[in-house]
Amino acid sequence: MKILRCILFVLIISAGFVPPAGAQAAIDLGTAANFAILGGAGITFTGATSLTGDIGTFPTATIVNAGNASFVSGSNHAGDAFTQTAKTDLAAAYADAAGRVVDLTVATQLGGTTLAPGVYNSAAGTFAITGNLTLNGSGVYVFKMLSTLDTAVGSQVLLSGGAQAANVFWQVGTTATFLTSSVFVGNVLAATSITAGIGTVVDGRLLAQTGSVTMGGTNAVTAPAAIPEPAATAALAAGLMGLLIGLRRIRRCHAVGAPFNHNWPH
Repeated sequence: MKILRCILFVLIISAGFVPPAGAQAAIDLGTAANFAILGGAGITFTGATSLTGDIGTFPTATIVNAGNASFVSGSNHAGDAFTQTAKTDLAAAYADAAGRVVDLTVATQLGGTTLAPGVYNSAAGTFAITGNLTLNGSGVYVFKMLSTLDTAVGSQVLLSGGAQAANVFWQVGTTATFLTSSVFVGNVLAATSITAGIGTVVDGRLLAQTGSVTMGGTNAVTAPAAIPEPAATAALAAGLMGLLIGLRRIRRCHAVGAPFNHNWPH
């Protein structure tokens, strides 16, 4: 009887392994996470671009005006084996994002709104940002589009309440276009191409599967470090602690002559 009680105790306390209901896991970018810009049909730097992270393109390895790319950190992998592996990982990440179950369908125009962590799409299958979009709260954000993502001149994506750029993902069915002086946040996973206008700043990654990536000049792209989703991390820590306590309890139950402590849950 004591053994059954011990097992039940372990099962109850180990429930800490289960993430809170509705919590999304971050999308695993694999080796693509090393890249600030990743293309499929080449990369063009029309003007100066500051980069934190690698660049690469495959199967077209052409990078036009590569001298305009200034690396804070990272390097040019062009069409090498590392880039090829990253493209495979990008395809897997894109499929993961596209397969996420939608939490809420919202308006195509995201400007002027504030959103909490979750998975979003629009009835039109596109998203646009005019003005400011605020992402409020720690967690994972996934925006799913059947076709395009477009930002207006001077638009901004703002983070508050613990939101992190590393945990924002934009799954774009065709092309993403950022007009002049856009301030954007998150990982753009585009099926085809990406174009960033003059002065566009991205706290995230521009990752295109089959098409090209074009930078208009005076741009900055910073690939953020991966940030574990807090709720899931806390749940895992609680679960591990629970298992350790539970295993210790079982050992006590097996101890010769050890009385059952009625102060433990039973």
